Amino acid sequence: MHQKATILLVEDDPIDVMSIQRAFQKNNITNRLVTVNDGEQALDFLYKRGDFHNEQALPKPDLILLDINMPRMNGLEFLQAIKNDPQFVHIPVVILTSSEYQSDIKRGFVLQAAGYIVKPVAFDIFCKAIMTIDSYWTLSMLP
Repeated sequence: MHQKATILLVEDDPIDVMSIQRAFQKNNITNRLVTVNDGEQALDFLYKRGDFHNEQALPKPDLILLDINMPRMNGLEFLQAIKNDPQFVHIPVVILTSSEYQSDIKRGFVLQAAGYIVKPVAFDIFCKAIMTIDSYWTLSMLP
């Protein structure tokens, strides 16, 4: 990932959050990782409201890692909301979820997800998935 990039992780499962943090450490990914629990909290982060209203120094994320199955506002609802807002439409979103439903995959790409990765169960394979995401976005040109 580009130096000093901020990654927003939208994930409600604390075990998955820990796995992602561990995978970042194992792959020496040092980018800032900000974690929120659901789509509503992610919107609060982006719009600097609610728990984040005093966080004016937090930058817009350069990449969003998004789970689909979450309470209050799920990942696909969140994705639709940000892709309809010109100030966030350019942020790449990689769906990182346990859902293998074709309907979720299709909907994710219709809503302009940059990628869709099913969370592997085995940690070593999960680390490789995180490394692949990092490698791709390190080589990609971002706006």
